Amino acid sequence: MAFKGQGENKLMNRLTLWLLLILTTSACASAYGEGPSDPDPNRFAKEIEAFAEWDSRNAVPAEPVLFVGSSTIRMWRTRESFPDLPVINRGFGGSHIADVTHFADRIVLPYKPRVIVFYAGDNDIASGKSAQRVFEDYRRFVGLVHAKLPETHIVFLSIKPSESRWSFWPESKKVNELIQGLSANDKRLLFVDLAASLLRPDGMPDNNLFLKDKLHLSPAGYDVWTRMLTPVLRQALASRPAPIRP
Repeated sequence: MAFKGQGENKLMNRLTLWLLLILTTSACASAYGEGPSDPDPNRFAKEIEAFAEWDSRNAVPAEPVLFVGSSTIRMWRTRESFPDLPVINRGFGGSHIADVTHFADRIVLPYKPRVIVFYAGDNDIASGKSAQRVFEDYRRFVGLVHAKLPETHIVFLSIKPSESRWSFWPESKKVNELIQGLSANDKRLLFVDLAASLLRPDGMPDNNLFLKDKLHLSPAGYDVWTRMLTPVLRQALASRPAPIRP
């Protein structure tokens, strides 16, 4: 009986070690921002082709203000909102930061923008990605742009709080904080906190600034953002920072 008990103890010890190994591996993966795989960027092939088709038929402004990112950008009537600025809108709904980076050589770099207005990360967090991973994805986008266009300003619009994704707001706030910190160390990077403008005094989203889906901005919401962003863009266009060399 003693021999059997020792065997059982050894088995239990092995099982305990395996469990600890699994938990440790999981914790490490979480710490390094691993998680869901990036969705296939080719799901946006038609949208990207449509941009190329438009460009083949129309002239684009030199050194524009390029709006790029997910549906918050796509649904923004940027030409009407910023009539005095040379704007181009290349938003495509449902996109992650990795999607924007994947198509950057087609919808970002060819325009040689003076300023990039960037909104993405909302869908990333909702898909289960960690704040650290979203932050690293944004850093990759910045690195890709500045490798080719070292003088371009990149304006990150804070991920917005919305009632439909309220459970994700704590993680989204972490992304905002990380990117705000990154932007503080590079004059070419700007972080614009537009999140607070969408909240009521009690700290909850103001649904008057959202559509009925309680996710996308309403015309009133875009009016608020346009008023806040306009002076930032004018200031960015008026300055040309010296490239930061490694």
